[in-house]
Amino acid sequence: MSFRLEMLQVARVAPKLLGESAALVADFLKSRLHESGGFLDRADRPDLYYTVFGLEGLMALQANMPAGKTRNWLGCFGDGEGLDFVHLCCLARCHASLGMTAFPEVARERLAARIERWRAPDGGYHQAAGRGNGSAYGCLIAWGAYQDLGLLPPDALAIAGCMDRLETPDGAWSNEPGLTFGSTTATAAMLSLYRHLQMPPPPAALAWLERQCLPDGGFLAVPGAPVPDLLSTAVALHALSDQPEIIARVKEPCLNFLDSLWSAAGGFHGNWTDDVLDPEYTYYGLLALGHLAL
Repeated sequence: MSFRLEMLQVARVAPKLLGESAALVADFLKSRLHESGGFLDRADRPDLYYTVFGLEGLMALQANMPAGKTRNWLGCFGDGEGLDFVHLCCLARCHASLGMTAFPEVARERLAARIERWRAPDGGYHQAAGRGNGSAYGCLIAWGAYQDLGLLPPDALAIAGCMDRLETPDGAWSNEPGLTFGSTTATAAMLSLYRHLQMPPPPAALAWLERQCLPDGGFLAVPGAPVPDLLSTAVALHALSDQPEIIARVKEPCLNFLDSLWSAAGGFHGNWTDDVLDPEYTYYGLLALGHLAL
């Protein structure tokens, strides 16, 4: 199962906990849909990145989607010429969400070739151009994009070498080599890649990730961060999804944390200081709730 479908399958369980509020979430996501067919970013501009989360949020809620309109909007981007790495990967994911019928094989291959230009000499992928090393984030979303395109990265095992160089002395991973401590998102990304590469997860990384969950709930982005955040919490829960004992220990406090980020407007805030609602964090709210509802 692809990384995209893996997350979507879990997010679909969120309505068990949302109950009647699921309709509020669907209404909020629809409110962020631009007439062009793309979903709006935080500056109210249609954007491929936010369209990923808007589409998949509505799919998770089994709500009606403007598939035709959004598919036409995606067509404006062709095979991704001129897009940066993140938006190339988002274009692949959006097409996969809507089905590849409007995205022929030749266009998929050209899009994959554009993604491959962001490959670093160490075998990984980085979201910044010209880097000598890959990042945890870059490796994960490139892997997911290739899955969405129905392809495999060339020399896929070389990604594992990049992963090794991103390990940190505390048993986690970072997005850059040579750092002394890890981050939750990088560690979650690497653990998810371990699962997709069918490699057993390092126990030290699992223990490190669990330690980032505060007693009152929510995962920190890095050790010592001032507040927990929704992104870190959602991706950590996803990375730990095959560790039922850990999930059981963090379940109740994380449910309380998610409740503290919920808005009656139908979305989730990114953290306690975030005043803006958007499709990205709302989807991560669905993902986190799905894991806690299982």
